[in-house]
Amino acid sequence: MQLHILNNPKDAALAADAEFLKQSLFQLLHEEASPLVVETVKLLSTAEDSSAIIDKVLPQLDEQQTHDLTLACGLFAQILNIAEDVHHERRRQVHEAAGHNAAEGSLAETVRKLRAGKIDGKTLQQQLNQTKVFAVLTAHPTEVQRQSVLSFNRRIRSLLPQRERCNNPEALAELRREIDTILLGLWQTNETRHYKLSVNDEIINGVSIFPMSFFEALPKLYRSMEREFQTAYPGIEVPNIMKIGGWIGGDRDGNPFVSAETLRYAFTRHADAVFRYYRGELDKLYRELPLSTRRVKVNADVTAMSEQSPDTAIARTEEPYRRAVAYIMARVMGKAKAIGLGMGCKFGFLTPYASADEFLTDLHKLQRSLRDNGSALMAEGRLADIIRTASVCGFHMMPLDLRQHAEKHADVVAELFQHAGLEDYRSLSETDKQAALLRELQHQRPLYSPFITYSEHTQKELAIFNEARLIKDEFGEFAVTQSIISNCEQPSDLLALALLLKESGLLTVDNGKPVSRMNIVPLFETIEALENACAVMETLFSLDWYRTLLAGRFNTQEIMLGYSDSNKDGGYVTSSWCLYQAESELVKLFNRYNIRMRLFHGRGGSVGRGGGPSYQAILAQPAGSVSGQIRITEQGEVITAKYADPSNARRNLETLVAATLEASLLPDQKDPDSTLMQALSDVSFKYYRELITHPDFIDYFLQTSPIQEIASLNLGSRPASRKTLARIQDLRAIPWVFSWMQNRLMLPAWYGFGSAVVSLCENNPDTLKALQQHAQDNPFFRAMLSNMEQVMAKTDITLAEDYAELSETPEQAAVIFQMIKEEYLRSRKALLELLQTTELLRNNRSLARSLALRIPYLNALNSLQVAMLKRLRKEPDNPHALLMVHLTINGVAQGLRNTG
Repeated sequence: MQLHILNNPKDAALAADAEFLKQSLFQLLHEEASPLVVETVKLLSTAEDSSAIIDKVLPQLDEQQTHDLTLACGLFAQILNIAEDVHHERRRQVHEAAGHNAAEGSLAETVRKLRAGKIDGKTLQQQLNQTKVFAVLTAHPTEVQRQSVLSFNRRIRSLLPQRERCNNPEALAELRREIDTILLGLWQTNETRHYKLSVNDEIINGVSIFPMSFFEALPKLYRSMEREFQTAYPGIEVPNIMKIGGWIGGDRDGNPFVSAETLRYAFTRHADAVFRYYRGELDKLYRELPLSTRRVKVNADVTAMSEQSPDTAIARTEEPYRRAVAYIMARVMGKAKAIGLGMGCKFGFLTPYASADEFLTDLHKLQRSLRDNGSALMAEGRLADIIRTASVCGFHMMPLDLRQHAEKHADVVAELFQHAGLEDYRSLSETDKQAALLRELQHQRPLYSPFITYSEHTQKELAIFNEARLIKDEFGEFAVTQSIISNCEQPSDLLALALLLKESGLLTVDNGKPVSRMNIVPLFETIEALENACAVMETLFSLDWYRTLLAGRFNTQEIMLGYSDSNKDGGYVTSSWCLYQAESELVKLFNRYNIRMRLFHGRGGSVGRGGGPSYQAILAQPAGSVSGQIRITEQGEVITAKYADPSNARRNLETLVAATLEASLLPDQKDPDSTLMQALSDVSFKYYRELITHPDFIDYFLQTSPIQEIASLNLGSRPASRKTLARIQDLRAIPWVFSWMQNRLMLPAWYGFGSAVVSLCENNPDTLKALQQHAQDNPFFRAMLSNMEQVMAKTDITLAEDYAELSETPEQAAVIFQMIKEEYLRSRKALLELLQTTELLRNNRSLARSLALRIPYLNALNSLQVAMLKRLRKEPDNPHALLMVHLTINGVAQGLRNTG
């Protein structure tokens, strides 16, 4: 990595911040670590070859020194991340202050494009009215850092911008003292968990992002939307188009620890957070509205609320707004008490609101009275933000999806059939399964009997659906609306779920006509499933029963697309192309049946799992596939990176809205050449499958990556594999990608691409020109290559060769590694050729700078990891070696700013 990238004058403040933090960290090391460790870290900070330094010094280090060196390298990666984040915010503010054109992905730039595209106010309003954008938080175990560590990092981030404003030595010394204190805390805090996270732990972590960020970011986002749209299009109203969703507590695919109890616990924690927010904001509003009837008039409905107020202090007799706010607070906290939350209210409790709509009605009465009587500014401040949050979050804060594997649903159906004296469900053909399920779905008669003892699995599955029904009744209809079918492959998979919903009271049948309180969402996630998605959905759309069910769900069918497993199954090129084709064909199918489609993109943080910039990803979707409706998963370290800071959260949510509106109103119709892309996909698939089906490949992967150690790292509640680590198809996509990132190959994001390009372009200059043209002007292909470029810039084939030496069968490993190395060189050369450049990241200075900052420490951590893995393989019961491997896994993930 070329360090000259850091010499840009625009980065002077970044360099100063980085130096400031590094000085503090070196001072800490001088006090806490041995001179040998300090000297080694100093050598690494300017090293061209970190591996050589580690190889030389490691034999001289004892266990404590090894631990300190590993921790120090990880901490340098952390502080450089922080300095870079602060610099991103600084450059954004400079950009805005200078009056430059709005940034790509901002609402301001989207509005400019809409006006340039001659989109009128009526068209925009119609689009806004049907736009639904969801960022869905999942608990997939990819956040390596503990919450305690993340909290320290946030504190440093909040302090660091003060450095530029310190105008005397005393202020600078005080700032350094505060940061030194935090760094000491980081140094003395255990970076790895000594316990396994439970589902309840994950729920708490997921909920914490709301008071930390979303409760501030969401109202600001909507305020920004109103400002940008209404300035350009007077009279535009902004509905609730952006929401946060979640899986944590309801996603039981492969997680035996998710149950009805965890679902209930999740909503209890949700409600606790959102009611605390309402109580706090209403208390502030109470203080802001001491308006006197001697000075203002008040609408009759506010007077009515004030007359029922529990705030009877004589000082409030002339302050109806305060009395009305006290009345609202007492009722909303009455609801909190009714659902079992142990929080008080300084005004006591009144009759609970039956629903969030009732709560909103009273808030709107306040707002209307303020507007009507000369206090409009107060109506548009905190009160408007409370109203917006209540309309978006209700009493449930965020909706949770249910998710389960299709086979698990089928097991329950089979047992219900068995005890009801019906067919042997498992032995039926697909056609007969559909017929049997439709027969049972034509009437309300249940199959379940409370007088029969069912298996634990069946009881658990039905219990979670029953709990979802109770939660909808208690917290609001929108608390749980989605039930997702993992590994969906056949129409019967959707009908089986429909039957379970019927057995749980979430779907009723009246005269053969179904009414469902839940959306049935198929998840197509393998290459074969993606190729068959249209056939599956067409079978269902041809059924009158299913069409009637959809009519009761706003005539909308959601489809979830799996990026992770399709990539693991077929490689990056084939996965990307299959997803694009599936979307294109689904658009045609849905249009033919006049059904609205909402796509749910199951993207991860890494490119191998569909990651990459969300803005470009949304714009790269086929025309008609967005159409105002999109859901996207946000996972693990991505949640922290995007949403832990309120201003960062607002910008990332804004980007999702901007891209969705642009893709819907200004779609780029440039479909890639399907013949060319299919040929590229076919050859890439061939080479990828040749590698992963090679008889020695699975041993190579298990032995030359830290997959076993990742499986033992306490990242989350879910097991690393469905059955065993011995088969790729059973391995979860996250640890699969995570492992390839750790050994610096990033193989799932590029393998097969180089051979495909060589095969197609050899002796065929026209094909090369066509691919180069696509790389410039086709959104799909451009986004695919851009993501691949980012990953290949992080790949280090020299370090990867060190990992290959971990193999227990060197001769076989040498064959596999040579295949990988040759394909890497081909892929890198092909990528540069298609991008028509001589250097990776030439047009992505931000990422190039990011890697240049931390590459010495990152490479050192990889070298330490290889050494510790060698030791651990020889001494599998060595707890120190395992701890060191875990620490290096943390550090490498921080250095790459990505895991799985």
